[in-house]
Amino acid sequence: MYDVRVLQYLSAMPYNTFMASVILETIPVGPFQSNVFILGDEETGKAVVIDPGDEVSRILEILKRHSLALELILLTHGHIDHVSGVKELKEATGAKVFLHREDIFLYEQVPTQASFFGITANDLVKIDTYLEDGMEIGEGDLRCRVIHTPGHTPGSVSFYFPFGIVFTGDTLFRWGVGRTDLWGSSHEELMASIKERLFQLDNKTKVYPGHGPETTIGAEKRNNPYVKNVGSGVMSITLDPMNEEN
Repeated sequence: MYDVRVLQYLSAMPYNTFMASVILETIPVGPFQSNVFILGDEETGKAVVIDPGDEVSRILEILKRHSLALELILLTHGHIDHVSGVKELKEATGAKVFLHREDIFLYEQVPTQASFFGITANDLVKIDTYLEDGMEIGEGDLRCRVIHTPGHTPGSVSFYFPFGIVFTGDTLFRWGVGRTDLWGSSHEELMASIKERLFQLDNKTKVYPGHGPETTIGAEKRNNPYVKNVGSGVMSITLDPMNEEN
């Protein structure tokens, strides 16, 4: 059982208030239509990109349009559809790349992953920093906390930003969950990650998954057919006095 108290730091900022200076753009890319997220701080001109899986030219165009300098490339996990654009994006911007150590074996096997789908893999680039559970990354309004959410892959992580949004990669989707029939996957770990980690966040937390539309933690507790029967033994954490479901 995870120590859910680690999530209580999130109450330090006004809950679910999207900071006025933060830009967020989502673009589905590539044959798998994986979501790439570009977050920028208008005041500092700095940016973070989560899961650049393909179509790097589109990412660079958005950064240019908003006059943003990319500093961090954050990877939720090591599957090909979430990492294929890393090298091109890093070389174009000089941004540092972050991935959990337990997914390095997947990252290094991207050419093999590509062969399964009959496609050619892009070259890889060295990971600059290994993610760890509880690590805080970024500055100002772009500061986030890493939540280790294994199951879909051993090193899957989610990124929580204190203004009330979480990027869950392929762990939790709207009305769905990640596959667990792949290398290193575990259904038991996936369910634990969702129920004991993500479902500890406030119900109003907005969820941005690796594929498909956004949702909220509360909506998935109620409607997700794979995880809606949350046991009464799971502790609920209130991160803000207003704890109503969306």
